[in-house]
Amino acid sequence: MKTIKDTPWDAAAFGMHTAEIVEYSDAALQHALQMPGHYTIKVDPLADKRLLHEQGFYYCDTLIEPYCAAPNLKSVTHPNATISKQTDWKGLLTICHGAFTHGRFHRDFNLDKAHADLRYDNWLRQLYENDAVYGLLWCGELAGFIAHSDNKLVLHAVDESHRGKGRAKYWWSAVSAELLAAGHTEVESSISAANLAALNLYASLCFSFRHPLDVYHRLVE
Repeated sequence: MKTIKDTPWDAAAFGMHTAEIVEYSDAALQHALQMPGHYTIKVDPLADKRLLHEQGFYYCDTLIEPYCAAPNLKSVTHPNATISKQTDWKGLLTICHGAFTHGRFHRDFNLDKAHADLRYDNWLRQLYENDAVYGLLWCGELAGFIAHSDNKLVLHAVDESHRGKGRAKYWWSAVSAELLAAGHTEVESSISAANLAALNLYASLCFSFRHPLDVYHRLVE
């Protein structure tokens, strides 16, 4: 098994070699340091971090995985809240651009924020071209999006004008229910532990949480 996997989608946004280290070992870390670029490694929060600190890796985020099986999902609806895959790309891009300040790439002080925005914009475009993006509508107006890969909600955002009004639970409930109705046994996602709004949203719909991972980065010049 390769200990380092290239991430070309990140390289396209940041204009440098990027990769994820998939084995936490001194040999894998030393191997990464031989090639200039930006590296990510995800480790158990209880793992000994000594090797990471010795090799110059720095903490960026903790990810947790919300998940929910069909019998547990809380169904909440509102007549004004609807979802649709027939959504204008420009409207989606406007909501996406700059929306992911909780993300580890925005929190990495070695990376340009504009390039971090481009990473998410590019990812959304790819998902949109694969017909994997639900537009979130309020009274017919585009208010956000949820993109998925099979049963996983991989990218989602709500327009600033619609935040803080208790509306997100209707959209998340609807998209989750549709994915479960398509035959998936559960719906899952991945969020930053620092994103309390998202955490509380998932909890309100009776999602549980598992698989926490601490994320460390390293820029090799």
